[in-house]
Amino acid sequence: MTNTSTAPSQSSTAGDPPLLEVENLVKHFPVRSGGVFRRVVGQVRAVDGVSFTVGRGTSLGLVGESGCGKSTTGRLVTRLLDPSSGHIRFEGTDIAYLSQKELMPYRREIQMIFQDPYSSLNPRHTVGSIIATPLRVHNIVPKNKIESQVRELLEVVGLNPEHSNRYPGEFSGGQRQRIGIARALAVRPKLIVADEPVSALDVSIQAQVMNLLEDLQKEFGISFLFIAHDLAVVRHFCPQVAVMYLGKIVEIADRDRLYKQPHHPYTQALLSAVPDMQQARVGGRRERIRLFGDVPSPIDPPSGCRFRTRCWKAQDICAQEEPPLRRLADGHFTACHFAAPPTLKDAKESQVAAADAASSGEAVTAQV
Repeated sequence: MTNTSTAPSQSSTAGDPPLLEVENLVKHFPVRSGGVFRRVVGQVRAVDGVSFTVGRGTSLGLVGESGCGKSTTGRLVTRLLDPSSGHIRFEGTDIAYLSQKELMPYRREIQMIFQDPYSSLNPRHTVGSIIATPLRVHNIVPKNKIESQVRELLEVVGLNPEHSNRYPGEFSGGQRQRIGIARALAVRPKLIVADEPVSALDVSIQAQVMNLLEDLQKEFGISFLFIAHDLAVVRHFCPQVAVMYLGKIVEIADRDRLYKQPHHPYTQALLSAVPDMQQARVGGRRERIRLFGDVPSPIDPPSGCRFRTRCWKAQDICAQEEPPLRRLADGHFTACHFAAPPTLKDAKESQVAAADAASSGEAVTAQV
C-alpha cells in the first residue's frame, strides 16, 4: 500500500493473523549503458511499493495488464528474486532479506506453479525424478518411500502413476501443468504462488486445472497468490482481488464488490472489456471504456498518479500528489483522488475528445 504502514487485511478467520503479509515491496532493475565500463543510467520500476495480505486457506487474485509487475511480485514473494526494499512476512517472520541457508525451511512452505508448462519442467528428467527431487532435498519421506509418494502425488493430480518413468515431452500441456502442480504439492506447502497457471492451456483444459486447484485447496487448506490476466478465472477462484497498474496496486476488494462496483477508473476499464454473458442473454450490451494514450514506461513513470495520462478523471492534483491506497468501505481500498462508482458519461466524453485528437495526429490510441 502506498504511503501507509499496514497492508489491507485478508484473513480466513476473524482475528486470525494472515499467513503472508507484503508491505511496501519494491523491486527496481538497473538499466546499464556503455561498453566495457557499463554504468547505470536508469531503473526499471517493476514493483514500486506493493502491499497486500493473504489469509490462511484462502486466495488473493493479482490482476492487471501485461508488464504491470504481477509476475515479478510473485517471484519476490517466493524469493526467486531479491527485493530492493520492503517486507515479506510469512507467519510473522520477515523473509525478505534472509540468506539462502536461512531460507531453506521457507522454501518448503512457499512453492510456485509457473506459467509455461513446457519450459518449467526439465526435459532430460523423468516425471518421477522431477517430483522426487524436492522430496529428497527437504527429507520429506524416507528414501525407500519416495517412489510410492511420487505415485501417490501423480494420482492426486489426476495422472496415471504408471507414467512416472516417462519424460515431459510425452505429455500434453495440461498434463505437464498437472506435473508442475504435483511438484509444488510434494513438500506440502502452506502457500502456492500460481503465476498464470492456465493461460497457456486450451479453455477445456483450463477448467480441469482450475477445478483441480480448487479441490486441492479444500483438501489441504493451501493458500494461493493467484496471478492472472483472465478476470473471469480470478473471479471464480479468488474471494479477494488486487488490481495492479505500472508496479502499484490501485484497488483491492472482495470479488463481489470489485466486479459489481469498481471505484478506480483503471479497474472500471478492465472490467468493461470482460464479456457479460448474463447481459447478453437478455439482449443487453456492456458499454466499453476505451483507454487512449500509450502505457507509460516503467523506467520513467508519470509523476503523481501513474494512471493519470490515460484517465478521463485526471486533474492537476493527480500530477502533483500520488493518491494513497485508502479505505472506501469494509475491505475495499482504492488509490484514486476521485474514486467513485462507475459512470460512463465522463468516460465517453473523454473518449470522443481523445479520438478527435488522434484523428488530427495529436495523440496515439491504445486500447485495454
